[in-house]
Amino acid sequence: MRALLVNARSPVTYWSYDYALPYAGKAAALPPLGIATLAALLPARWELRLLDLQVEPLSDETLRWADAVLVSGMMVQADSMREVLSRARVIGRRTVAGGPAPTTSPGAFPEADHLFLGEAETRLDRLVEALERPEWPAPRILSPPQGERPPLEGAPVPRFDLIDLSRYASFSIQVSRGCPFRCEFCDIIEMYGRVPRLKSPEQVLEEMDALLELGGPGPLFVVDDNFIGNRRAAGELLPRIAAWQRRNGRPFDLFAEASLDLAAHPGIVASMVDAGFSAVFLGIESPSAESLAGASKTQNLRIDPAEAVESLTRAGLEVFGGFIVGFDTDGPDIFDRQLAFISGLPLPQAMVGILGALPGTALWRRLEREGRLRPGLTGDQFGRPNFQPVMDEAALLAGYRRLLASVYTTEAYYDRCARHIEQARPLPTPWRRGTLGTLLRVVWGIGIRSPRRRALWGLVARALRRGPLALARAAALAVRGEHLLRYTEEVALPRLDLQLAALKRETADGQGGLPSQAAAASLG
Repeated sequence: MRALLVNARSPVTYWSYDYALPYAGKAAALPPLGIATLAALLPARWELRLLDLQVEPLSDETLRWADAVLVSGMMVQADSMREVLSRARVIGRRTVAGGPAPTTSPGAFPEADHLFLGEAETRLDRLVEALERPEWPAPRILSPPQGERPPLEGAPVPRFDLIDLSRYASFSIQVSRGCPFRCEFCDIIEMYGRVPRLKSPEQVLEEMDALLELGGPGPLFVVDDNFIGNRRAAGELLPRIAAWQRRNGRPFDLFAEASLDLAAHPGIVASMVDAGFSAVFLGIESPSAESLAGASKTQNLRIDPAEAVESLTRAGLEVFGGFIVGFDTDGPDIFDRQLAFISGLPLPQAMVGILGALPGTALWRRLEREGRLRPGLTGDQFGRPNFQPVMDEAALLAGYRRLLASVYTTEAYYDRCARHIEQARPLPTPWRRGTLGTLLRVVWGIGIRSPRRRALWGLVARALRRGPLALARAAALAVRGEHLLRYTEEVALPRLDLQLAALKRETADGQGGLPSQAAAASLG
């Protein structure tokens, strides 16, 4: 059996770092960990190829090589997934769609012969038989047993050997799945459950061994949606990672996602820094306690978010903040409140989005009951919300545009970078192969040619006052800033302008308002 595993292409987003990647000499931010994990679970007798459309196009020759084509992606990758599935079907290849998008929206992929929903561990037998025996009357939709969550103990090392790791700016591993909290808008707890399931420390270190052997040293993203979902397990794992790092010359610079309450556990924070973590993404969401309570994000009400960001920064971690506008309880003042909160903190990267209703979430179910859902969920952050918001929609889009435009001016971004440099504990940054080339590209591309050159040299001067260790972080912040600032100006704001213009025309034509009940019901 020849199986082609395809990671679908994603459009340029804030998280893709397309405008920053040339400074690092890389083609994409992260390797396709999900499809590499699947590859390790498929039969050893199969011949596999893994293709990531982020770094390489799909040729007709490659398609013809395969007996079956398995495509994975999130909702924002759905168009690319459907394109691959259609091309494969035209030449008579069996097709499978899996991953987050088909799991939550199976109806969006009519081109697939089979839809594999949910996680793959312990339950690939039916799919394997369906592909090896086309005459077998296998169901088109292969769903997991109700409520069953496969254990991760014993899961094999992902097939990193199928990926050219040198093409990526960072590596990635997964330690756990699931999160104990109840955030109304989150689909992670719907797909993976509220009881975190974990790999053993031995499994994690084995994956790190494989990445070091195949890819060498570099940044390493722990992709868990909440690294401290099981605090006790995280506390036991971190010293093992720290010891591994010391044995191997500290090759990896780690970063992760966690809940805001991480700041309430200084022992875990210290262990993370000792293990080589330098950054963490936190879902801060809103300075409005009313909005947090309404979204069932009550864990963020137990700690002051500004104090949390500052304490983590002082410990040495760069905080990436996630923010949301458009909650039912948000008033017209929310944009100024968000801007004031973000601007006053050492928070270089603030990811702000309009609330979206993801299929299968508690938010989706509530809005469906209220008849407020709209068709057309695409994962596009700069389209109109896929539900009727409480706030006037034009005011929501205009306020969101103004907030993004204010957060990502050169002055505002570099001011937050300076706050971070001045407050953060400088951490050792190992000199890696390619570091000199990156620094030279930063000096030429940003320090000489960019309209942001004065801002860069001002940040460098501040970093030098903190010592040479802060200089590498200043350069990294400047590189990321090239993407964040350019993407905001060249993509995000123009697309929001188009949405506002379309909404204005609809309002003038009398076409605004709620979708029909039939259209809303069809989303279920």
